[in-house]
Amino acid sequence: MKINPNYLGRLFTEQELSPEEQQLAEKLPSMRKEKGKLFCQRCDSMIQDEWSLPINAHYCRECLLMKRVRSDQALYYFPQEDFPKQDVLKWKGQLTPFQEKVSEGLLQAVESQQPTLVHAVTGAGKTEMIYKVVAKVINDGGAVCLASPRIDVCLELYKRLQNDFACEIALLHGESEPYFRTPLVVATTHQLLKFYHAFDLLIVDEVDAFPYVDNRMLYNAVKNCVKENGLSIFLTATSTDELDKKVRLGELKRLSLPRRFHGNPLIIPKPVWLSELDSCLEKLRLPARLRSYIEKQRKTGYPLLIFASEIKKGEKLKEILQLQFPNEKIGFVSSVTEDRLEQVQAFRDRELTILISTTILERGVTFPCVDVVVVEANHRLFTKSSLIQIGGRVGRSMDRPTGDLIFFHDGLNRSIKNAIQEIKLMNKEAGL
Repeated sequence: MKINPNYLGRLFTEQELSPEEQQLAEKLPSMRKEKGKLFCQRCDSMIQDEWSLPINAHYCRECLLMKRVRSDQALYYFPQEDFPKQDVLKWKGQLTPFQEKVSEGLLQAVESQQPTLVHAVTGAGKTEMIYKVVAKVINDGGAVCLASPRIDVCLELYKRLQNDFACEIALLHGESEPYFRTPLVVATTHQLLKFYHAFDLLIVDEVDAFPYVDNRMLYNAVKNCVKENGLSIFLTATSTDELDKKVRLGELKRLSLPRRFHGNPLIIPKPVWLSELDSCLEKLRLPARLRSYIEKQRKTGYPLLIFASEIKKGEKLKEILQLQFPNEKIGFVSSVTEDRLEQVQAFRDRELTILISTTILERGVTFPCVDVVVVEANHRLFTKSSLIQIGGRVGRSMDRPTGDLIFFHDGLNRSIKNAIQEIKLMNKEAGL
């Protein structure tokens, strides 16, 4: 019996394979014991006493959606094999000197097997900077995965890579088509749990984003899916305490790109006091200051992106805006919006003139020439990291490297102050 090539580099539970396939696979214990406690070997979660089966076995509840891991059964994997050598990079663009420096740093990191953190401002052109290192590994017969915690980011990456690389690309998320073997994979970080020692190079984008940040399961998935002699590279616009610690300890090399690809500074947010939002929304009207700003902004003709803290507030804002600005085409997206991708594209194509969003669009999407408003910027859901990412939606276009970035609030908090401070520091580091 021949091994299915789509199985190579993948991790399976017993019930996913036939007895013949199990014979061909390598075996791993499904759980390990440490200090009297059981841990799942797929996701590294600690097994609770109540996660037990009537047959005197335990199972892992944390990664249950990916087929049940049982203590009385093994895990199986098929060792990855090299791909044919090829020439995959189609992109003919030019990197800026700043981007080139990071790109060369990544090539050196692969040569020296040095795990690396790229700290690049929003709009720096991170995607183009990784092209050379991705191409080098694939051209040499290796396997590469680009992962992100956010589906929207994966979809954006996938579209870009399809245009710029000549090989087939597998896209993996909770609702995607099944996996097929290829040297280039784009996946949400949860999908990495299904791989074992599969990749020569793993690049994790948006490492500061939920649900990856501080998630032990996903950290374990990242560690396990890379070959023993493989390399991990992390990309972020806002570093985390965990990553900074690793840089200090010398576990990660840090490459910094503080300047956007067009050379203009990051837009500094303008905090504006806005009170009585809730009582106004209840009366189906906008606070005077918010209405006045939107009236002024709409005269410019530039698209307007409004961030709301909660789904209900976003829906309410859309309803009121549609009443008060009947000539505008207005959309609203959140994590539960079924046609989210279609609305995002419509906004990009200027078919929608105003788009209201929860934090779902805080990162990984590019809208040319957009102005951005955050309503209730001091809400607990808007962390320093998310405010910096939201701010990064403004000024990304060569045609309009400026734009409005307004943080409406009813009390300045630490997140707003720290976000403004970090943006100013990045501009300073870039000499702007």
